[in-house]
Amino acid sequence: MQIEALSQVIISGVLVGFVYALPAVGLSLIWGLMEIVNFAHGDFIMLGMYIVFWLWSLFNIDPLLGLPIAAILLFIVGALTYRIIIKRVLHASMVTQIFATFGLGLVLRSSAQFLWSANYRMIDNPIASGMFKIGKLVIGIPQLIAGVVALAITLLLYIYRSYSETGRALTATSENREVAELMGIDTHRMFALGWGIGGACVGASGALLAMYYYIYPEVGLMFGTISYIAVAFGGFGSFLGTFLAAVALGIIQVAGSFYISTAFKLAFVYALYLIVVISRPRGLFGRW
Repeated sequence: MQIEALSQVIISGVLVGFVYALPAVGLSLIWGLMEIVNFAHGDFIMLGMYIVFWLWSLFNIDPLLGLPIAAILLFIVGALTYRIIIKRVLHASMVTQIFATFGLGLVLRSSAQFLWSANYRMIDNPIASGMFKIGKLVIGIPQLIAGVVALAITLLLYIYRSYSETGRALTATSENREVAELMGIDTHRMFALGWGIGGACVGASGALLAMYYYIYPEVGLMFGTISYIAVAFGGFGSFLGTFLAAVALGIIQVAGSFYISTAFKLAFVYALYLIVVISRPRGLFGRW
């Protein structure tokens, strides 16, 4: 019985962690490029969730089919965020950079509440619905599909960053901006691309979360916070570290909910984050 319960916790936690990893690696990419934290990252997730909700509500498009649309639209939002806001504060103080993205998050949240009210919404009967059993293990189909799709997108991003010419240019820019410019790399283009990819990651994760999670203007706060923790836990700028940290956070959250109480499921995540920050401020895997 204990082995079955542990297996249930691990499987559920890993699936949750895969979904957490997708926006977290997007945030890590932005930090690795520019050493700027996007405090509106969670609100971009909220936008992704609302995009697929309205596609479903107005045009009866399932969240899985709406995922590419959400990813493309958030890619544009991310790139425009760099061009309109971040580029102007790129050489400003860290406080100015923090207030720029924090203020953007407030604007997005307030706009969502103004346009769509604070009501909780949910997508009914998506294609991915129900659950299935393997012995005594119970796995939700939406959670399974969300986890698998998130993992696939994360792997594609890793392959793109590691093996494509543009991906290597992103890596070169993150390692040394000045040298990259001397090699002929347009770093501002790389910065805009990095913000666009980060936006696409949260757009896709928002679409996946919308299959089984409530949608409301403040929903991005929790997922954004977990993304920040995964980046800090795994190591600022570390793709692999952020991914592994997100999976670990998913398992810890599910374990805390299962063995203790759902009311404290995030308390263990925050406690682990504090321990890591105090003992190893640069995270477990450092930087790309």
